[in-house]
Amino acid sequence: MDYIENQPILILESSRGYTSVRLEDELYRQRKIFLTTEVNTESASSVIKQLMVLNDFDDTAPISLYISSPGGSIDSGMAIIDVIKSIKAEVDTICIGLAASMGAVIFSCGKRRIMYPSAKLLIHDPLIMETGGSALQIKAVSDSLLDYRNNIGKLLADNCGKKLEEILELTSKDTFFNAKEAVDFGLATEILSNTKGGI
Repeated sequence: MDYIENQPILILESSRGYTSVRLEDELYRQRKIFLTTEVNTESASSVIKQLMVLNDFDDTAPISLYISSPGGSIDSGMAIIDVIKSIKAEVDTICIGLAASMGAVIFSCGKRRIMYPSAKLLIHDPLIMETGGSALQIKAVSDSLLDYRNNIGKLLADNCGKKLEEILELTSKDTFFNAKEAVDFGLATEILSNTKGGI
């Protein structure tokens, strides 16, 4: 593997000789995309565009979405989820490292939800990072957060096959799941065996 401007480059051999291919391009060709940063407008836009293009290329082949994210914007995360649900191609989610908060919610929306053996999930209620203003403004923020809490709770409940009350009890505090716990609870469907060589 070579590097050009700090970008890893693969040298591939074919009948036409040797070709230089960016690592990201080769992974994209394999229908593998990544969410490994905070969930925000920029990262959501990138994931959404890739999902749409890969769906247009072939809507019968699954797409693998690898997630290791601290979470972030609820609206940006829900935009990703809406696209996952709207495209015809199956989207499998794979947790590497830690998928927390909105990252875990996105993970829960995969057709197959696969955990690497050392991966973890973290779910909790939406948080107010900073607030201020009048009492009415603060109440509006609080009401909005409660709506988000119920909507995300229903989404997780549906994906896990659990009751909403059980999910809301868990999200009322930081709740971590290791790979086995995630599968047992229904957040994940399987653990990737170290002998399988990846997805």
